[in-house]
Amino acid sequence: MSVKHFTREQVEELQKNPYVVSVTERYINYTEEFKVLFLADYESGLTPSVIFQKYGFDPQVLGAKRRSAFIQRVKNESKRLSGFKDTRKGNSGRPRTKDLTPEEEIARLKHKNKLLQQENDFLKRIRSINKKQLSKIQKDKQQEKNTN
Repeated sequence: MSVKHFTREQVEELQKNPYVVSVTERYINYTEEFKVLFLADYESGLTPSVIFQKYGFDPQVLGAKRRSAFIQRVKNESKRLSGFKDTRKGNSGRPRTKDLTPEEEIARLKHKNKLLQQENDFLKRIRSINKKQLSKIQKDKQQEKNTN
């Protein structure tokens, strides 16, 4: 059984909830505040369905699998040092390649080209340093042979 997808109407309704950060047809991202409230209510003995209803969600729209996965995720997040903060923020992730305007694509490619040029220059310097060190080692060995 796969995760239930939201309809457009359900997405629009979920977006109105103050405890939702973002929602698509496939996922829903809750606020840190909601996660804290949910965990407190859950630990006080309320059922997940009652908690979701209490904060304006329709448990049937969310589906049983999504509700049970949320319980486990909230428990795990509460044990982390960062708590309920979204740890995905700030990660570069996979670069976006679709839905870019031609100007954005050009800017992205120019930036990538600049990074590759810097990397290439860095590697050239390393090779040059290695060659100098190797040459010095060979000269030292040659001088050592000549003195013996």
